[in-house]
Amino acid sequence: MALERTSSARWEGNLKEGKGQLEVGNGRYSAPYNFVSRFESGDEINPEELIAAAHAACYSMALSGDLARGGHTPERVVTDATVSFDPGGPRITTIHLTVRGRVPDIDAETFQTLAEGAKQNCPVSKALAGADEITLDATLES
Repeated sequence: MALERTSSARWEGNLKEGKGQLEVGNGRYSAPYNFVSRFESGDEINPEELIAAAHAACYSMALSGDLARGGHTPERVVTDATVSFDPGGPRITTIHLTVRGRVPDIDAETFQTLAEGAKQNCPVSKALAGADEITLDATLES
């Protein structure tokens, strides 16, 4: 059976002067958002940052699982995700993942192979396949 996860967003007013409030996980996290934060450069959250956070979290878990299944239990996997948004589209153009892993007893080639596989098979990567490109930089730390 599929698990369902719920978040919500409320918007009040027109696009440029309006404001919104989002709630993630039935209110466990709440944040304001607005036109400036999305289409210009504002201090409030925007949807692309939430997508980046979801992708980084999912990818870290996917890679950790793949490493462990391959007999390489990671000490740490840290992923940064950068989502590029073209406000003229408007559309998400690219997503870039940067991962650093501390994994005992693994060579760089195996780490790269597993990192690429996790990029392809992470559920959020699959959901975001409509982006023009999802890229990855993977670094094995010693």
